[in-house]
Amino acid sequence: MEIRSKQDVQAAVRAFDIDGDFMSAAPYGSGHINDTYCAVFHRNSEASRYLLQRINHHIFKDPVVLMQNIERVTAHLAAQVAGHPDRNRRVLTLIPTRADGPLHIDEDGNYWRAYRFIENATTYNSVESPAQAYQAARAFGEFQRMLADLPAPRLHDTIPDFHNTPKRFAALERAIAADVAGRVSVAGPEIAFALARKSLSSVLLDAVLPERVTHNDTKINNVLLDDATGKGTCVIDLDTVMPGLAAYDFGDMVRTATCTAPEDETDLSRVSMQFPLFEALARGYLSTAGEFLTRSEKEHLAVAGKVITFEIGTRFLTDYLSGDTYFKVHRQGHNLERCRSQFKLLESIEEQESRMNKLIQSIV
Repeated sequence: MEIRSKQDVQAAVRAFDIDGDFMSAAPYGSGHINDTYCAVFHRNSEASRYLLQRINHHIFKDPVVLMQNIERVTAHLAAQVAGHPDRNRRVLTLIPTRADGPLHIDEDGNYWRAYRFIENATTYNSVESPAQAYQAARAFGEFQRMLADLPAPRLHDTIPDFHNTPKRFAALERAIAADVAGRVSVAGPEIAFALARKSLSSVLLDAVLPERVTHNDTKINNVLLDDATGKGTCVIDLDTVMPGLAAYDFGDMVRTATCTAPEDETDLSRVSMQFPLFEALARGYLSTAGEFLTRSEKEHLAVAGKVITFEIGTRFLTDYLSGDTYFKVHRQGHNLERCRSQFKLLESIEEQESRMNKLIQSIV
C-alpha cells in the first residue's frame, strides 16, 4: 500500500526505540522494491541518522519470516566481527521497536523496520574500475564465509525457487506454447537462442554442489565501500538472503558487474563481458571465499556467470511473451530489449569461457 504522507513516515519512525528528538525524514537511495527513508534525530546537540524501510509485502509475502532470517544473519555476523575496531560499520544493525520487536505494523498493514545508518561509506550503481569490482567481490565472499557456519535451523526461503534455472526455463517453454500476447512470432530469434541452450539451465543443479547461505542479489550497489579506503565495508539489502549455491552469488556478480552497458541497452555493440572486471571479481571473491569453498564449487565459478545470465535473459523473454506481467516496463518491447542485451552478454561470456576457466584454475 502506498504511503499517504510525511506524517505516515514520522509515525512509523517514532515506533522504533531511537533515543533523541526526531528532526526529519526524507526518501533515500535508488531501490525499486522497498520504500527507504533517512531519518535524522538529535540528542545532546548531536545528529544521528537511521534508515527506515517499508517492506514491500507484495514481493516479500511474509515479512515476519523475512525478518527472522535477517535477525539471525545480522546477529551471527555481529558475533563474527565483535573484535573488529570498526565492528559497528561491518554489519547492519537492526533497531528494535518500542515493543521490542523487529517490525512495526501500521494501521494500514504496512511493515516497517529500521537500521542504524552506516556513515562515511557509499554505494555505486555501476562498477567504475577493476579495483571497485575486486572490493565488492571480496566483501560478498567474506559475507558468505562468515555465514558458512550459521547454526541450524535452515533459513527460510523468502522467494522459493528464486535461482531454480530449470523451473525458469520450464516457465519459458509454457509461455512459448501459450503465446497469450501473440508475441512468439516477434521473438523468434530469441526463442531459438534460448531453446538451443536448454541444457545450460541444469548445469549448476546437476553438479550437486553444497547448499550455502547466499545473498542472491550481488549487485555492486549492495555493498557499502568505505569513502576513505575504497574497501568493502558492509553488505546490505538482506531481503533475499536464504539457502542457495555459492555459485549463484558469483554468477550474478559476473552478470551485473562485468558489462558496463545498461541492462536494457539497445545498442548491442556496447554489450560485452570485460575480462579485466571478471578477473577482479574472481580474485576478490576467492581471496575471502576460497578458504571454505570446495574444489567443485570453485571449478563451477566460470560457468556460473553463463547460467545466471541465461536465467535472467529467459525470465525477461518469458515476461515479454506473457504480456509484461512481472517486470515493470517503460516502453513497448522493453522486456524483449532486456532479453536481447542479456543474450548478447551471454554470447560474450561464451566466447571468453576458456580464458575464464584458465584464470580460475590459476587462482585455485
